[in-house]
Amino acid sequence: MHACQEQFVPRVVVDVMLKPEILDPQGQAVAAALPRLGVTGVTSVRIGRRVELEFADPPDPEQLTELADQLLANPVIEDYSITVPEPVPEDGP
Repeated sequence: MHACQEQFVPRVVVDVMLKPEILDPQGQAVAAALPRLGVTGVTSVRIGRRVELEFADPPDPEQLTELADQLLANPVIEDYSITVPEPVPEDGP
């Protein structure tokens, strides 16, 4: 009988959004299309992106900030947030 060992994968989520003062044409296009789908009451739509990173070992927070600031987001026009969710079990042998 084998004991099932759960292995946890360190995962980090980086959400990147245009800064509020930057025009979001994709968001505007979606907002304009909503009434055609019967959706009403939406006052604003902003489109962003989500990046999920899995690490072999727990990541260094300073390295994560540098990664987001220099590679994943353009800090001139975008804001980002870094989240380290609860560990997700990985199927083990």
